[in-house]
Formats: sequence, structure tokens, C-alpha cells
Amino acid sequence: MIDRFAIIELEREKEIVIDLLPRLGKHKIEEFQRVISKHYVKRFAGKRRIPKYGGLNKGFTEEKLQAFFLTIDKPKYKLLFGFMAYLGLRIGEAVKVNVKDIDWQTREIRIRSEKTKVLDLLIIPLFLYQQTEEYAKENKQKIDEAQGYLFFQDRRFSKRQELYLESDYVRRIFRDYVVRAQLDETYDTSEESIDGRKNRNLHLLSSHSLRHYAITQFARQTNGNLLLTARFARHIEPSTTKIYIHFEKDELYREIDNTFSKKY
Repeated sequence: MIDRFAIIELEREKEIVIDLLPRLGKHKIEEFQRVISKHYVKRFAGKRRIPKYGGLNKGFTEEKLQAFFLTIDKPKYKLLFGFMAYLGLRIGEAVKVNVKDIDWQTREIRIRSEKTKVLDLLIIPLFLYQQTEEYAKENKQKIDEAQGYLFFQDRRFSKRQELYLESDYVRRIFRDYVVRAQLDETYDTSEESIDGRKNRNLHLLSSHSLRHYAITQFARQTNGNLLLTARFARHIEPSTTKIYIHFEKDELYREIDNTFSKKY
């Protein structure tokens, strides 16, 4: 366990590094970055590359998604989770949606992609667009006060400078609704590498499960068009998209029978 004096020493070393960085040239910083990266890979890389859940579906099924949305009693969260479930937005992208990002004529939304660090354009499905339009009209004053962020935070309870909801707070809200919908289920425990931390339960459904659902549904509707699905998911490599696409067990079993139906 890390004691109090070790933590103090760690903070001092952190301050030294922060003070040193502005005085280093580009090449020295890159070298510093390579050293840290090499150390990180040596200690942690590979520990979680193979998903613990194997063939389990980490995404929502249609039935579970309906049950989840039926429990949501606040339009703000219903719309926010809608952006994640029907456009595949990551939670950090969803909370930052701004009215300025939406073309209210074409239904296009500009997304600042977290992973690729580029701007992407997608079209908002009509029903979700209509919900967005109605929500924006009903909450115009608060949205204006939040400089256009749809999912404004309540300034009475937060001292954050950012005007949009904090991602971890939304994750807690998500967990609350999952529990209310009686959908909470754990499939394993974590393997914590930090001394003194207890292993935590791994939940089958997380906020990222909404993105899993969106990508799986899109893949099904396009008959498994991986390149198109990768564009929808905003993945650089289509191989990444494969991780998100899940087929139910009955689909797998049916296709096994269809493929190997010949009798000896």
C-alpha cells in the first residue's frame, strides 16, 4: 500500500516534471514520452487485450433498450442517451453536443471525435432530430446560458468551469437507470494493478453499451457492410468495428445449421 509520505513525494516529483516541461525542446519531450510509453507497455500492456466477456453481448438488446428508456424520467437524459444509442456517440462526445454543431436544415451534426481527434459529420435520424428540436425549444434559456450546450449542467450543484454535464456524473445517472430497469448484471471482477485497491465488479451494461447497440444495429441494417459501419462508428480501422458487432446466439446457431445442413 502506498503510504502518506510516498504520496507527498510523488506530488513533489510531479511538480518538478510540470515545471521542467516548458523548458524542454520538442525532441527531449518526445524522448521523455517514449520512455514513459515503454515503461507503461512493460507494466500494463496486454493485460486486458482479450475481452473478459468473450461471446457475451456487451451491448443492449432491443428489449433491454426499451426497458431502459422507459425508466428515464428526464428529457435531458433521454435525449443524451438517445444520441449514444442511435448515433453511436461516445459519452464524452455526447455531453459536448452544442446547438452550433447541428445544421437545423439538413439534420447534420458535427462531431468532435474523441479517438481520431477530427471533425465528423453524421445525419441525425428523423425521430431523434424531432426530439432534439423540441427539447432545444423548451430549454432555450438554459441552453443559451450554457453557451449552446444541449446537456447543460446545473450551476447550483457544480463548481466546474465547463458548462456541459461531466461524463462520470452521466455514468452514475446511467447506472441508476439501469438498476431501476432491473437490468444490472455483473459478469466478472476487475484485476486491479494498483496496490490497496479492491477488485471491482464489471457490469455487463455500461454507458458504452449504447454505442455497442448502435454499431451492431447499423451493421445488421446494412447486411454486414463493414466499411460503411466503420464510417458510421468513426473508426479509422474497420478491424476495430468488428469488436462492437454482436450477433445473438440463436443467429449463430441458425447459421451453423444452415451452413452444415448436409447429411452423411
